[in-house]
Amino acid sequence: MTVHAVSPLFVGRARELAALRDALAEARAGVPATVLVGGEAGVGKTRLLGEFADRADDALVLVGGCLELGTEGLPFAPFTAVLRGLVRRLGRDGVAALVPGGATNGLARLLPEFGEPGREGAEARARLFELVLGLLERLAEERPVALVIEDAHWADRSTRDLLSFLVRYQRTAGRLLLVVTYRSDELHRTHPLRPMLAELGRVEWVSRVELRRLTRREAVAQAASILERRPAPADMDLIYARSEGNPLFVEALLSEGGGRGDLPESLRDLLLARVERLPEETQELLRVASAGGQRIEHDLLSAVAGLDDNALSRALRPAVAGNVLVVDGEGYSFRHALIREALHDDLLPGEHTRLHTRYAEALERDLSILPAPRGAIELAHHWHAAHDSTWALVSAWRAAAAARTSTAYDEQLRMLSRVLELWDQVPEAAGRIGADRLEVLRQTAVVAHLAGEYERSIALAGALLAELDAETDPVRTAVVLRQRGLTRYDLGRPGNLDDLRRAASLVPAEPPTRLRAQVLESLSRMLFAPEDKDEKIATAEIAREIARAVGDANVEANSLITATWARYRFHEVEAQMEEFAEARRIAAAADAYNALMRCSISESDALEGAGWHERAAEVARAGIADSAHYGLARTSGTFLTINLAEPLVSLGRWDEALEVIEQALDLTPPAPYRASLQGLATDIALARGQYDRAEQLFDASRGVLSRGTYRDQTLLPHLRRKVRLLEARGEVGEAVREVAEALAERDLVSSPRYVWQLLVTFAHLLTSAAAGAGGGRAAPERASVAEAAAASLPRLREVARRIGTEGELQEAQRLTFEALLGPEPPVAGVEARPGPESPGADALAGPVTGAAARLGPGVAADDVEARAGWRVKAWEAAAGAWVDLGQPYPEARALLGSAQALLAVGDRQEAAARLERARELAAGLGAAPLLEQLDVVRRRARLGGGTTDEPAGDGQPLGLTARELEVLREVTNGRSNREIAETLVISVKTVSVHVSNILAKLGVAGRGEAAATAHRLHLFDDLA
Repeated sequence: MTVHAVSPLFVGRARELAALRDALAEARAGVPATVLVGGEAGVGKTRLLGEFADRADDALVLVGGCLELGTEGLPFAPFTAVLRGLVRRLGRDGVAALVPGGATNGLARLLPEFGEPGREGAEARARLFELVLGLLERLAEERPVALVIEDAHWADRSTRDLLSFLVRYQRTAGRLLLVVTYRSDELHRTHPLRPMLAELGRVEWVSRVELRRLTRREAVAQAASILERRPAPADMDLIYARSEGNPLFVEALLSEGGGRGDLPESLRDLLLARVERLPEETQELLRVASAGGQRIEHDLLSAVAGLDDNALSRALRPAVAGNVLVVDGEGYSFRHALIREALHDDLLPGEHTRLHTRYAEALERDLSILPAPRGAIELAHHWHAAHDSTWALVSAWRAAAAARTSTAYDEQLRMLSRVLELWDQVPEAAGRIGADRLEVLRQTAVVAHLAGEYERSIALAGALLAELDAETDPVRTAVVLRQRGLTRYDLGRPGNLDDLRRAASLVPAEPPTRLRAQVLESLSRMLFAPEDKDEKIATAEIAREIARAVGDANVEANSLITATWARYRFHEVEAQMEEFAEARRIAAAADAYNALMRCSISESDALEGAGWHERAAEVARAGIADSAHYGLARTSGTFLTINLAEPLVSLGRWDEALEVIEQALDLTPPAPYRASLQGLATDIALARGQYDRAEQLFDASRGVLSRGTYRDQTLLPHLRRKVRLLEARGEVGEAVREVAEALAERDLVSSPRYVWQLLVTFAHLLTSAAAGAGGGRAAPERASVAEAAAASLPRLREVARRIGTEGELQEAQRLTFEALLGPEPPVAGVEARPGPESPGADALAGPVTGAAARLGPGVAADDVEARAGWRVKAWEAAAGAWVDLGQPYPEARALLGSAQALLAVGDRQEAAARLERARELAAGLGAAPLLEQLDVVRRRARLGGGTTDEPAGDGQPLGLTARELEVLREVTNGRSNREIAETLVISVKTVSVHVSNILAKLGVAGRGEAAATAHRLHLFDDLA
């Protein structure tokens, strides 16, 4: 016979408890920490957390558990429990005082005490997440906070999303520790928690603790503590064999006389044995409670059982004393979910139906017994479990509406799906819910889109369109077509424009309606092709007029933004800003925050495209602050972070850019946004020579882009990074092939903003490769690559001729491109561009302005002196343009080109000055590869200065001796040690020594990296 139901001694978990306490110590110091605690059912996760809470000292421990309801969880259940506990502790007003801005209506989605939840929509969910985080931040300002979320294996998607958000944005919350428990034995291959755990595991401050079963020695210590005596070895052998070290099962077996007797070996019977020792009325009440879920409110159980408070408490007291139930706030929880499952599974079919019916009827009488939306969702569950199709359908429809109010879109989708499943089983279904089946299908398609189930949304919309008759029901058909068109666009699928055009054709022009304005605004926004410009503007203007007539400020402002984008070019940015300001005024007057966010996005994007980097960063930063105010930090806020990071990269504020990128990635933004942020981080990594990191970032963004169809603003920068990465890795031949393919197959004319930067990258590669540079390749292969690169240069020039320039930024890129390729001989029949001394041979579209006007005319190919002088002017013009824009990295690269051109005409003093300035810029940026190139040019020209690693008197690059440089050249040509020895007439052993010295001086791991470094620094270009 046992003395204690639970072991007073906490055994076998010292290491796990220490891990939690260490994590709390980190959080107390302001370092973010999250611990994921896994283990099979009954292994002691709850006990571990209880012991941890007892030792938490000054920390505030907040505990909320996920609730299991059939096969579904309840939305935000643990956070509702935490909030309810805070209200009990601090009072409603005390909690309200902690909410940023005091705006608690968003918390009403978790707890009705906070009033009406306010407007619904996709943004409401993001706002709720920000409110929860803000509340935890304020609590953590007063003292350390440990937020414990139990039983995450039952978490619904809404709970998982909020939890993931808190983990990733935890660094802003100060002294906050997050602890999440889950049943590892529940995580089957397709369990939705598995990918979330894998993703969180890659966050640097997340650690995992897996609770193992007890060893036999630990199980003996547990049993001895329960019995207050050491158990007999034979008894312990049997107990340990049956329990297999699961602490809960050890306790249960000990309670049954040391594990001996006729107990069945199944887990169900083992767990029910403890229940069967309780009074009959208590057992009956536990069976009733088992149908209510893992946690059940006192009032609800009282109503279902038909007992008053005193009778209910009297009947439940033995279950609490027997450690079957535990008191949990205003209700009860089973000590272990397996106990509830065993009781519920032991119900006879008739009992099962009757009990769930009684629960449903009790909730129908008073749904306020449970907080919203839990009451509506549990009601739907019970009618469904009671096999009452009619009321299951009706209650699921109502539960879907309740879930929508709480922005629990996954639960809303599940409820709407149930309505569709039950539709044919319920007579007069449409009359019972006040909507026909087509309307249910439409709502389900919309919610599937909001829940991120894009494929399903498209399928549902397609099924609905198959049943709709556009002639008899054109309006509803147009609504569905617009929905499918928007979803197709988000998924990167073709056909979105066709859907929107057809939707526009179906909505009557008269009388003006909000739907027609919405459809036309969506259509105008999707018209990206240059040939659609006139239609885009006209459609946007019509949408704006209709929106003004029907009073839809959101559509009116968005239509103006769309038309403004189409009308103005980057050299007209001031006029463009005036139009955006008008759109902002319209949106602000109606608090149309969706349009306000798009204003910030559009303004910052236009300013960056025009080269107004400082203003672009200011607008984007202000927009990010606004997005946090509106609860849109994860959506509009992360998009605006792209628009902030881009000008920061341009301005050379790379560390600041990386910081804002990292903060945005912590918010788990949508995949396309994440890819763009990773792309900007890739640019910095490439410029700093961090090629492994660049490759990791590039691969991550490539994985996103491979799953959809994207526009030039995404694809062309991605191609540029691919070419740069191949070149940096020494795969010059593959890079040249990528360029040739792009020149032959891609449209490189329609998007000058992104094309010019790409063409500059192509020009750097092709001119270098055509000169014979390229590490790690034998001479025949190098010649083949050089020939291929030279063959692509005319096509590259041809593409450039067809592209105009818009604004100062594109002009700077064009000047750099021309300086790289050099002058062309005059072309018969091609007129020189206007302007003094403008080069007629490079007749690129658009007028020559500013520094470009200083360049001389076309130069004959055999006039070496004139060509050298032309290059000096060209590089000076390019460098001056980058100075005007305030972009230090391309300025430093242009100064390098200028220095090389000046050396070619014998002006060593001016060349030295350019190199010194370029080196200052590159050092400030941490652009290691560019620094290496600058030092190589300086050493080869014997200009002196720079770094202190130059060998005295020999002037060789990178501190290499003359012999080491010869060996490196042969390594670069792909020769083996024996081949090098034969070529240089030295021993193989001597070659090996030289190679080792070269690798050490270059700081590389192998011959391939050494060859790639030589290529990158153009060490042997003049030896090709």
